[in-house]
Amino acid sequence: CFSLVRNRLREIVGASTNWSDHQQAMAERVSLSSMLAKSQNDLPAKRMKDSYLEVHLPLGSEPQLREKYLTFHNTVRFGRILEDLDSLAVLISYSHTYNAALKRSPLSIVTALVDKIDMRQHIIYPDCDIKFTGHVTWVGKTSIEAKMHMSQVHTLTSYAPVLDATFVMVARDPENKRAAFVNPLKPEGPEDEKLLQEGEANKSRRVDLSTASLLKVAPTDEERKIVHSLFLNTLDTKTVSFRSRVLPPNSVWMEDAKLKGLEICHPQERNIFNRIFGGFLMRKAYELGWANACSFGGCRPSLVAVDDILFQKPVEIGSLLLLSSQVCYTQGKYIQVRVHSEVFDPLSRQHNTTNVFHFTFTSDRDVPNIIPNTYGESMLYLDGKRHFNQTVEN
Repeated sequence: CFSLVRNRLREIVGASTNWSDHQQAMAERVSLSSMLAKSQNDLPAKRMKDSYLEVHLPLGSEPQLREKYLTFHNTVRFGRILEDLDSLAVLISYSHTYNAALKRSPLSIVTALVDKIDMRQHIIYPDCDIKFTGHVTWVGKTSIEAKMHMSQVHTLTSYAPVLDATFVMVARDPENKRAAFVNPLKPEGPEDEKLLQEGEANKSRRVDLSTASLLKVAPTDEERKIVHSLFLNTLDTKTVSFRSRVLPPNSVWMEDAKLKGLEICHPQERNIFNRIFGGFLMRKAYELGWANACSFGGCRPSLVAVDDILFQKPVEIGSLLLLSSQVCYTQGKYIQVRVHSEVFDPLSRQHNTTNVFHFTFTSDRDVPNIIPNTYGESMLYLDGKRHFNQTVEN
């Protein structure tokens, strides 16, 4: 179960469950730097099956565990599933880099990106056991892609698929300051080769998306026409003025589709490296995004996909974490939500972005159209449309 997963991670890096001991253990990890490989060629190649893990979540057989995962509507809290996936991805990565000769791993492996989570079914039952499986499917010099699958008991002898997830992890030195090399991956057979090729394609896609980011380059001709069409549809026909804007029927201004939250980052939410646990950040962002989609659509939404969660900076313990959720694109019954998280230093008054989250939800009914009012909002609209189209196409 996942308590064993997290205990195993503490053993691998030498972390403690006690806050005071934990700080000392992290200070002692500095001496492990001498164990790092000088190049990737110094490390033995690993097979995909070397990192394979299977973890069970006994919701059906352990009612006391069920309370932690239960929602008011008698379904499973997806935010808790995100936490479990994050822990599993880290352990899978450590399984790939495992060295039996070392008592502790000199690597600090952290989540860099949640590439994709695709839902295979919308309802996760709180009284049926869940199974997670996963292994490494691609590696770079210092990065690792882990694919995971979640299924739930369907009959006495079978499991039904629930979701597929792809995480990208990065390896750092014991102090989590610079990149560190990881074992190369050796495919065995056509199935492994196919997964490796998919990993290469995923990397190329991520590079292309980053290059075409609206924060770097102008929108395409087609996208510029979309923005202008949105503008024309909001002109006041009486005044025909650039300043006079009218909201079309069954529409909501983007400014009015926000929801914000704040978290004080306590030591209880730390990970094995004395930073705030990435799964906790994902859970809080998802719950805020879900609440925003719920209030916008007027009914309980279902998650369709999680896309392109980028971990830009670690969140330190004691930080004030500001979360801002924005409905940025809608189409029919679909709601695309972007959640931006940043840490705020009350002494220096500085804000620093730590994460950006993208969630696609679906509603039971058609939802209002979201309408941008400024150029910045129009870029958010186009970015949301890009993420939505990518989800639908896949």
